[in-house]
Amino acid sequence: MGHILNERTTSEFSIETVKLRRVFRLDRRARRDAGKLLVALDDMDLQVRRGELFGCLGPNGAGKTTLIRILATLLTPSGGRAFVEGFDVHRETHRVRPIINMVSGGETCGYGILTAMENLRLFTELYGIPWRIARPRVERMLEVVGLDKFKRVRVNKLSTGLRQRVNFARGFTTDPKVLFLDEPTTGLDVHSARNTRDFIRQWLAENPRKTILLTTHYMAEADELCDRVAIIDRGLMVACDTPAALKKTVRRETALELTISGVEPPPDKWKRLEGVVNLAVESNPLEKVTNVRVLLSDAGAGGMLIREITDDGRRLLGLHTIEPTLEDVFIKLTGRRLSESEPAPTAGGG
Repeated sequence: MGHILNERTTSEFSIETVKLRRVFRLDRRARRDAGKLLVALDDMDLQVRRGELFGCLGPNGAGKTTLIRILATLLTPSGGRAFVEGFDVHRETHRVRPIINMVSGGETCGYGILTAMENLRLFTELYGIPWRIARPRVERMLEVVGLDKFKRVRVNKLSTGLRQRVNFARGFTTDPKVLFLDEPTTGLDVHSARNTRDFIRQWLAENPRKTILLTTHYMAEADELCDRVAIIDRGLMVACDTPAALKKTVRRETALELTISGVEPPPDKWKRLEGVVNLAVESNPLEKVTNVRVLLSDAGAGGMLIREITDDGRRLLGLHTIEPTLEDVFIKLTGRRLSESEPAPTAGGG
């Protein structure tokens, strides 16, 4: 596995997985039905350096949340091993939990009858942190997330967005060595999400030996924040590099975004056109249109595609050329858009 265990604590890797695997049984009543299994993680090897802001980008159901829950000791792997700061997350749970924290977007933030400040104080006490040490952190985080005016308000009286801010603040008050952020901006308005991303960058700049593992299905968030990004699809890591390097892999292609009438699936012949590297669609039933994102090895292939679209009785409603993004990398690797979800396991392995 590359290292012996007592060498891992001095390794450059803050997070490491070796052939990590997790299988869910979708129908627990069908104990003998092998066809009812879902592989959420498929022998994943991952190495995250200490001090890195590492992103896992993929659609809902790709396996991102399953990965974080295993690393956070909340889920047992079906196979392989995972290490956080040199400790085996399954065999040395008691060594891992004091040095990590986790924030999941959209989850409940604590006890509704307690105020925002009381909730944050409670979580620091669970970590055994004296209030004289925890209080400055709690007060700072309440100010960072814009809750200083609401700190004495019961959480059950706060809006959904404000409760999510309490949840985000909780992750930093324990001053973890490794922080897991699972879709942290889910449920936040645009302004709050921007402030959240700004603070994440600031926190790592102030703590260069700490590590953040971020999962998201927002390509712009991964592009803006992460030192490196792993693209995950159906439990597999299909690519891993810096955002710039990943986008460079599609720089030679022309990326087009088209809006066409109707919601019928496009025929396979569109994808087989010469010069079409990959084509992904997303239907919009409310507006009765389909959004098509296509990568072309030859810009001239765009004209042939448009002719095919109109010959099939569809109307072209919009067309523009775009700069390649991480979504285009995902489309090139998988043939699908990031917004196309995989079925999530019933045990919660998105």
